[in-house]
Amino acid sequence: MLKNTLLYTGKAKSVYTTDNPDLLILVFRDDASAFNGEKIAQLDRKGKVNNLFNAFIMEKLAEAGIETHFEKLINPSEVLVKRLDMIPVECVIRNYAAGSLCRRLGVEEGKVLTPPTFELFFKDDALGDPMVNESQSIALGWATAEQLEQMKVLTYKVNQVLTDLFEKGGMLLVDFKLEFGVFHDRIVLGDEFSPDGCRLWDKETKKKLDKDRFRQGLGDVVEAYEEVATRLGINLDSI
Repeated sequence: MLKNTLLYTGKAKSVYTTDNPDLLILVFRDDASAFNGEKIAQLDRKGKVNNLFNAFIMEKLAEAGIETHFEKLINPSEVLVKRLDMIPVECVIRNYAAGSLCRRLGVEEGKVLTPPTFELFFKDDALGDPMVNESQSIALGWATAEQLEQMKVLTYKVNQVLTDLFEKGGMLLVDFKLEFGVFHDRIVLGDEFSPDGCRLWDKETKKKLDKDRFRQGLGDVVEAYEEVATRLGINLDSI
């Protein structure tokens, strides 16, 4: 598969076209950013770790019957994916209170949310990715009611699969965000699932093992990602 022109450069990944119009190549870079790009750094090995981590998770979700854009790993930092028409609305599941939920509602960090909450956010860095509702998303043409319902059902299914997976590794899946797109009229999970886009805590100590280590200046960011990978049995030297 030939990597052709650069299509898009995001905060931590670059997207290239290929000689197949249905496929793209994602390049995972070592860039780290937080607070809508206000805090930026280069973290050695981060791109490779996230790429291999994401591949592992996407394969687990596929085994559970959830269609994803993942096709195959190309090398430690590159992956082949389906080309989706992305829906500009993120789906967020929260199993425990953390981050913006605590700031918005004055809730104590770590409070168990029963049942888990489901939220939607409009993907727009300039606006700070504002929280939106289904009615706004439909009225503004970002997604149809049917698409949003499918996204919600799939997000809860992902939560069930991954909550069990991380629990076996002695971790709590605190919250996470997902992005979806359309591929040949089907709703398909896109983007990535890595410690960059979720919160993971050690089940006993509540040690943070995710991007909050970067946001909060706790250090050992990539080391924490590698610890998560090790607990899940991911071989970071597999390719």
